[in-house]
Amino acid sequence: MESLDHSTPDPGYFGPDSVSWRIHHDPAAVVGGIRALFLQSLHPEVMLGFNAVTSTRDDPWGRLSRTGAYVNAITYGTIVEADAAAARVRRIHAALHLDDPEWLLWVHCGAVDSWIVGHSRAGASLTNDDADRYVAEQVVAARLIGCEVDRVPSTVHELQEYFARVRPRLEVTPETREAVRGLLWPPMATRIALLTPARPAWTALSVTGFALLPRWARRMFALPGLPTTDIQASIAARTLRTILAAVPEGRRTNPHLSAARLRLGLCAGVTTATRSG
Repeated sequence: MESLDHSTPDPGYFGPDSVSWRIHHDPAAVVGGIRALFLQSLHPEVMLGFNAVTSTRDDPWGRLSRTGAYVNAITYGTIVEADAAAARVRRIHAALHLDDPEWLLWVHCGAVDSWIVGHSRAGASLTNDDADRYVAEQVVAARLIGCEVDRVPSTVHELQEYFARVRPRLEVTPETREAVRGLLWPPMATRIALLTPARPAWTALSVTGFALLPRWARRMFALPGLPTTDIQASIAARTLRTILAAVPEGRRTNPHLSAARLRLGLCAGVTTATRSG
């Protein structure tokens, strides 16, 4: 079990007034994270590299959980904790030859864009200035993971310009389709699939994450949807956020956020993360 710092009064790289704290703690972050996995699967080189070391059908929930644990560590941890978490991930990437700067930038941009979209489309409060602040804050996260900082977007406009530049290189490959199948219908023990709500719950999350993709991405998958798809996706995202927000705060607050609140003398409810639209 990882030992967390509960006493050093260090807000870390972001702090409680950051947009990153708000977005990453919001229930909509789960849907945004799943959207990111769909979007990231469109980069053929990234998928080839990833498939060389693991199957994209293996435990997408585990992959999402590990990503979430890392994001929580660098968002809410002390600077020492964030640096240590990032160093561990960089070592893993280097050992698996997954540290190509172009790949890292693609994964970073896909995640940042997806968390913005998931947050705003689910009805959480996010102004244009907030979105720009979030992109700028996440340049720190990009640096920690090993991106070349001078190439990392620092505004929403720059983020969209990046996607416009990279789109001609994207395609749906066999590896992409395998990843999508795993995301929409992941392997699941029969007992869990039949005796728990895990299957329908995951399906609701994954279908909504897919539906929140930009239209150009859905067209690449040959599943563009109807003209009302965007509206329906937003409604579904809002509904899921409402359901997830009903989970008691103590059960959905991650250990890193709890430790940060103790370090900084914050009450559980004192965070901009709970604001809604």
